[in-house]
Amino acid sequence: MGSLFITFEGTEGSGKSTQVKLLRRKLARRGVAAVLTAEPGGTPLSNRIRSLFKAQHPPPMVPLAELLLFNAARAQLVETVIKPSLAAGKVVICDRYTGSTLAYQGFGRCMDLDLVETANRLATGGLQPDLVFLLDLPPGVGLQRKSDQRLDRFEREALEFHERVREGYLTLSRRDPQRWVILEAEQDPVALSQSIWDRVQEALPVEVGCKGY
Repeated sequence: MGSLFITFEGTEGSGKSTQVKLLRRKLARRGVAAVLTAEPGGTPLSNRIRSLFKAQHPPPMVPLAELLLFNAARAQLVETVIKPSLAAGKVVICDRYTGSTLAYQGFGRCMDLDLVETANRLATGGLQPDLVFLLDLPPGVGLQRKSDQRLDRFEREALEFHERVREGYLTLSRRDPQRWVILEAEQDPVALSQSIWDRVQEALPVEVGCKGY
C-alpha cells in the first residue's frame, strides 16, 4: 500500500492553508493522488461544528466543550474520509490534526494533557500522521497578518494565549523529532514550499513516488 498521511500545524497566520494547496499541486503534477482536508471540517457534521468556532458571535464555551467538539468533528473525519483514503493508497494532507488540540486546548487553555491525549486517541483510534509540518511563527507576526480579516474565536485571544500555543507546538515537536518537521514560516512562501516538497519526496512510498523526478 502506498499511502501517506501528512498534517500541517501552526499558530494563526502561519500560512498553513497556502502550503497545503501548494503541496497538493506539486503532487498532482506528478500524478500522485492526494486528498486535501482540514480540521474541524471535511464532512457535513464536521462542517457544522466548524461553524460554531468560526461564527462572528460564537456561543460561550468552556475548554472541555471545545475539546469534545473538536474531537467529535475529528472522529467523523477520520472514519469517513481519512481512513478510507489511506486504505485506498492515497496521500492525505490535513490542515490541522491532533497536534492542534494538544497545542490549543492543552497548552493554550492549560487543560490536562493526559485528558487531551485520551480524547484525541478515542477520536482517531490511535491514527497518527506519518509526517507533521510545523510552520513556526512568532504569534505577534501571525496575528498582524490577520489584522485586516474578521477574527474567529481563537484569533481574538490575548497574545499570551498564542504564546502558550506556540510553546506547546515546539514542545510537541521536540518530543517527536522523527515525525515533526519545524519550518520557519517567515521565509519566502516559494522557498518554504520547496523545503516541504523535498521532505515529502523522502517520505513518499515507492508505490506513489514521483517517477523521473
